[in-house]
Amino acid sequence: MAETLTFLVDPLPVGADPDTFGSSFREIEKGAGALAVNDFAPHRGDGVFETLAVIDGHVQEVGPHLARLVNSARICELPEPNTDQWRAIISEAAARTPASGEFALKLALSRGLDPGTKPTGWVHVTPGADFTAARERGIRVATLDRGIDRGASERAPWLLLGAKTLSYAANMAAIREAKRRGADDALFTTSDGFVLEGPTSSLIVRLGDRFVTPPPAAGILHGTTQRSLFAHLEATGRTGEYLDLTIDELRAADAAWLVSSVRLASPIVALDDEPMPVDAEATRDFNAYLRSPRD
Repeated sequence: MAETLTFLVDPLPVGADPDTFGSSFREIEKGAGALAVNDFAPHRGDGVFETLAVIDGHVQEVGPHLARLVNSARICELPEPNTDQWRAIISEAAARTPASGEFALKLALSRGLDPGTKPTGWVHVTPGADFTAARERGIRVATLDRGIDRGASERAPWLLLGAKTLSYAANMAAIREAKRRGADDALFTTSDGFVLEGPTSSLIVRLGDRFVTPPPAAGILHGTTQRSLFAHLEATGRTGEYLDLTIDELRAADAAWLVSSVRLASPIVALDDEPMPVDAEATRDFNAYLRSPRD
């Protein structure tokens, strides 16, 4: 069993013969070179990716993550991923991962070698970070202006705001800025005062007995973890809905979380240094559900 594992993938077109799946990827030794320097992934960030949690040997939410990979590829005008091929590779990676503990499985699809006529791909598995403190004690969050207004996504689709692209430099810069402000993470806002998402997470807010999240049309990534939690809420007699929220409405909320596939649900305990109420019972419920096997 390997804790760190990398496969270089030759992406196949939709409809390819399943007998070719096994020969469409190869393992890369730890520390060995994998991507060419003229691949559009390392020198332009031109590609899409997904990160899946592997918890006690089970890969979580494979279907939703692959569906979002397909959508991101469509937005970025990449060839449609063969989801059966990616499922086969994910299964092989899972079989090579320890059966206990938490791991992160990243799959990526690049436009390929310059001039980008054929895509390249890879799967990379690493041990997950320890998010116990964030899940149990919560996180301090700083709001950061994303520099766009609420209508930017519809007005400028070339910004690729709804795609999970490899171009994450701005997201990482936002987290560094949040830490400079004494926070653990950031929450993006629009220039006209609406809340959006974290650099690597979705926002869920409790308003009384309603659980809400900003709509994807606002120019955010449609979170797989957020959608799964909304399904859980509906199954347990609660409601989840999409709603535009202002910063002031968030500050007045009964509770809020940043949620993601690997970190799971982290309650926000402070927003811009102002304390936020915490719903400890809902937090325990969310994380218990998110740690359960889900396909």
